[in-house]
Amino acid sequence: MPRPTVLFVCVHNAGRSQMAAGYLQHLAGDRIDVLSAGSQPADQVNPAAVAAMAEEGIDIATQVPKLLTDAAVQEADVVVTMGCGDECPFYPGKRYEDWVLADPAGQGIEAVRPIRDEIRGRIEALIGELLP
Repeated sequence: MPRPTVLFVCVHNAGRSQMAAGYLQHLAGDRIDVLSAGSQPADQVNPAAVAAMAEEGIDIATQVPKLLTDAAVQEADVVVTMGCGDECPFYPGKRYEDWVLADPAGQGIEAVRPIRDEIRGRIEALIGELLP
C-alpha cells in the first residue's frame, strides 16, 4: 500500500500547520508523507512555535512557509485545514478535516504550548487512523 500524504494548511503556514507537520514527521517517520502550506505565507516560521517545538525535541527552525498550490492539494490524501476557511481549494474525493485551533500568531510561548499540545493529540489520533 502506498504511503498516505497529509497536507496541513493554515493562512500563514508559520505556526499551527508547521507544528502539525513537525509532529507528524517526527512521530510517523517515513510511513506518511507530510506537506504544509498557507494561503498567504508569512516570511518566516513563528519563533514561539519554533521554541515550543524545540521543547519537544522537534526542530522546525529551518522550515520556510510555502504558498498553497492546487498541486499540493491534489497530491494529498488528507487535507487538514486550520483557519483558512474558503481560501482552501476543495477537490471531491479528498478527505478534509478542519481543526479549530487558537492562532499562535503574536503569542508568547506560554500561549503556544497548549496549542502545540492539542496538535500533538490530534496528530497521534490521525496516525492511528492512517496506519494499520
